[in-house]
Amino acid sequence: MNTLIKNVLAVLPNGSTKKTNITIKDDKIFSIGIVPEQFNADKTIDGQGKLAIPGFVNAHTHVSMTMLRSYADDMKLMDWLENKIWPVEAKMKKDDIYWGAMLGIAEMIKTGTTTFADMYGDMDKVAEAVEETGIRAVLSRGMIGAAPNGMAALQENCTLFEEYNNGADGRITVMFGPHAPYTCPPDFLKKVIEKAQKYDAQIHIHLAETEDEVKECQTKYGKTPIALMEDVGILDCGVLAAHCVHLSDADIAIMKKYNVRVAHNPGSNLKLASGIAPVKKLLEENICVGLGTDGASSNNNLDMLEEVNLAALIHKAATLDPLAIPAAEALKMGTYYGAKAVGLADTGKIEPGMKADITLFSMQGTQWTPCYDAVSLLVYSANASMVDTVIVDGKILLDKGRLTTIDEEKVIYEANKCAEKLTGKTLKN
Repeated sequence: MNTLIKNVLAVLPNGSTKKTNITIKDDKIFSIGIVPEQFNADKTIDGQGKLAIPGFVNAHTHVSMTMLRSYADDMKLMDWLENKIWPVEAKMKKDDIYWGAMLGIAEMIKTGTTTFADMYGDMDKVAEAVEETGIRAVLSRGMIGAAPNGMAALQENCTLFEEYNNGADGRITVMFGPHAPYTCPPDFLKKVIEKAQKYDAQIHIHLAETEDEVKECQTKYGKTPIALMEDVGILDCGVLAAHCVHLSDADIAIMKKYNVRVAHNPGSNLKLASGIAPVKKLLEENICVGLGTDGASSNNNLDMLEEVNLAALIHKAATLDPLAIPAAEALKMGTYYGAKAVGLADTGKIEPGMKADITLFSMQGTQWTPCYDAVSLLVYSANASMVDTVIVDGKILLDKGRLTTIDEEKVIYEANKCAEKLTGKTLKN
């Protein structure tokens, strides 16, 4: 289908904005500017009063954890995981994963996200939800190597790759997902490397999230988590590293050497009191830093604009530098850098030849007035309720705020049923 977005204010790859036309042919952006004479639009979207940005890329989440939103809050990470989250996750069945994924995908589309990188169990059900809804995803089977099902989970990741990599018309990419060094011993990680290399797949892993994790790794192995991953060989595979909060200068040098890409999760790191990642340093070393929400049980939402806003704000305070992460840089972290972080080269920019993954914000209302700088207003003033249209692969998934591929009422009903069964709690909505 050919689509014309007419008279829209677009954020261009260099960070500037321009009133222009965007044409979409099938799944790609065809042109920016004057509409080519040979282009015939099947659908025209009036872009007047709207801001077009590349769709947000959620570079790290556990989408089915929407089932545990508000279930266990205001706790320390390991207490939260061991005593609340992991026991309920152990009860999850495929239906719980599916409806949790549908709920999370609906939330992400409604808040402007077009791609997400996910790590969890029963990922075939997440892949099914991705196929049905039209969103783009980078999926990995989360593996806890120290658990009795560690090897079975690794085989599930292999099966996921065989069945779904490049699936859903190319919208699904599969990585391997060892959880973290503190749950996956080196011998297990070497088995993951062997399989990842067999499939020419990359790796999505949590690294250096907390001070305790780093101290434990140094006590047990005499190395930081980053140095241990270099020693084991994980970094040779191409790595998307979630969190990376507690890093030494030596760690950063290793990450630069191996082109490790970071998924920075400011909201989750703040809520769990994990700390503030040295993002300014990472960017200064030309290390790719995208943004993620983490799971909805530790954030508690999947709103990428909120992460963009937090990334722009907290690093100013952490470094006492108001120029640490400017608005335009924060937006790139949530879009183009995020796409690079999850290994996608053909999305994240509004440019001819790129995938047509575009989000339109309505610029009507007090928070957009006066409009001296649209990118600044988006990052510091707007909110995700202003998302009007979401396009993925050239298909409209959100039209004037209405989901086109998801029955939102049914998803909420089914998700609540699953949540009550899992937790034994009577829900209030």
